[in-house]
Amino acid sequence: MSRYPRLRQLGRPAPLPASPDKAVLEVVPNPDPKALYLVRFTAPEFTTLCPMTGQPDFAHLVIDYAPRSRLVESKSLKLFLGSFRNQADFHEACTVAIGQRLVKTLRPRWLRIGGYWYPRGGMPIDVFWQTGQPPKGLWLPDQGVTGYRGR
Repeated sequence: MSRYPRLRQLGRPAPLPASPDKAVLEVVPNPDPKALYLVRFTAPEFTTLCPMTGQPDFAHLVIDYAPRSRLVESKSLKLFLGSFRNQADFHEACTVAIGQRLVKTLRPRWLRIGGYWYPRGGMPIDVFWQTGQPPKGLWLPDQGVTGYRGR
C-alpha cells in the first residue's frame, strides 16, 4: 500500500457511494505509458433503476481503453459502477455517462464501452459509445457478448 499512498479505497473498507457524482475514481500511474495496449473491464452484473418505473435494470458492461499515463484502480471502478444501483436513468444516458466519466478521469488514447442491457418489456437495448477511431496497431478483440436472442 505504501507504494500508492494517495489511494483511499484500496485495502480499506469503502462504502458504496451514494451516487455516481459522489463516487471517486482513483488512478495509478501506467507502468509503461509508451506501450500501446488494451485494458478491458467486464461488469456482467451491472444494475441501475428505470427512471419511469423505479424497477431495476440489468446490463453486462464491457469497457475497453488504451491508456496513456493513467490506469483506473479497479476497486474504485467497482464502487463507481455500484453507485448506479440506486440511480435512475435511461440505458443510453447511463452507458454514455460511464464512458465520459472514465475519459475525463483517465484521458486515455482511446476508450469504448458496450452496454448490453437485458430485456424489460420484451426488448433489449444495446448501447455503444467510443471516443473515436482506435489507435492504429491496437489489438481490439471482440467484446465477446452475443446479442440477445429470445428463447
